[in-house]
Amino acid sequence: MTDARLSVELAGEWFHVEPDAELTIGREGDVQVDDNPFLHRRLLHLGRSDGLWWITNTGSRLSATVCDASTGAQSWLPPGARLPLVFAVTTVVFTAGPTTYELAIHAAEPTYTEPPRDPVGGDTTIGTVQLTLSQRQLVVALAEPMLRREGTTVSEIPSNADAAARLGWTITRFNRKLDNVCDKLDKQGVAGLRGGPGKLASNRRTRLVEYAVGTRLVTPEDLALLDLPDPEAGA
Repeated sequence: MTDARLSVELAGEWFHVEPDAELTIGREGDVQVDDNPFLHRRLLHLGRSDGLWWITNTGSRLSATVCDASTGAQSWLPPGARLPLVFAVTTVVFTAGPTTYELAIHAAEPTYTEPPRDPVGGDTTIGTVQLTLSQRQLVVALAEPMLRREGTTVSEIPSNADAAARLGWTITRFNRKLDNVCDKLDKQGVAGLRGGPGKLASNRRTRLVEYAVGTRLVTPEDLALLDLPDPEAGA
């Protein structure tokens, strides 16, 4: 007999969902994330149909990043969209106002399981994308509050100016490298990183951090990169 239950983990607290039940997540949902006026009362909905669990964005403004850290698979979940939950552990990251949240959805018997793979050395990769040391430092500087959150589930993403100061870079250099990182990931199909009319810099920065943390592109172990000598001194 299969076990079709789901469990949601948020800041160390667990919520269990039976196959014939559903769960809402938001400011006033079954899972009350935070008393944040920028957060929808009900942002996410978990429900089962056609033999699968689905996550639906029931909000009107906020999007979420949905990732499987073991494979690097990720999707962007805009308002009104839904995705099947097929992995053993699905990470969901979303931002409301200045605050970013992360939760994990655990499937008792996932539909998809990834065969074990040998670890590969070298530069950090997502698909065919390779990040240089300085590009990784940039991502870590932006994600630092989330990487240091120590059991909490919320954090604030620093501004470009603050992240540049953290690295000892000029804002011009930081913005140039941010463009390069976003271009690389955009070419690999990571949504929400392309510039243009209506694409605010803060939104792009938020999307990058959500993606990097959700897919484990950067982890707490990478915080040590912030203390390394500048690999491009004088650049």
